[in-house]
Amino acid sequence: MTAPETFVIRAAQPGDAEPLGALDRAVWSPLHAVLPPPSEPHPPFFDERHRPADYLVAERSGVLLGYVRVARPTPLDSNAHVRQVQGLAVAGEARGQGVGRALLRAALAKARADGATRITLRVLGHNVPARALYEAEGFAVEGVLPGEFIVGGAPVDDVLMGRSLR
Repeated sequence: MTAPETFVIRAAQPGDAEPLGALDRAVWSPLHAVLPPPSEPHPPFFDERHRPADYLVAERSGVLLGYVRVARPTPLDSNAHVRQVQGLAVAGEARGQGVGRALLRAALAKARADGATRITLRVLGHNVPARALYEAEGFAVEGVLPGEFIVGGAPVDDVLMGRSLR
């Protein structure tokens, strides 16, 4: 039995926009999405608020396997020490290979390198696999907004998680 090829984590480039958009549409699920399923015309993946510099991607043999977005949660100076995971996606065929964990760890390293001392994220309450990953990587639940979203006709909690980067 051969081991799966390794992958690399790298900074996103402007040329990644199309494959990242396709990946994002392919992994859409009510498990993690609060927006309706994507439909045409598809908006650009990168825009003035979603810059390539905010993304890290996992790549194997030129194929993008996933991404994580790490950005400041607000433009306020008083909040400049915080970064937020604002999206984490892994292609179906790459799940279970450590891609999500590697992306999350790379996000923590990027946040530290940017001078952040704290990182936060939001996750839907029913997304048990993501919550387990975040908890395994040191995130703790810091708040819950009960029934914040209606997904598939049912109320879903918005779970706020965070951790220190020190």
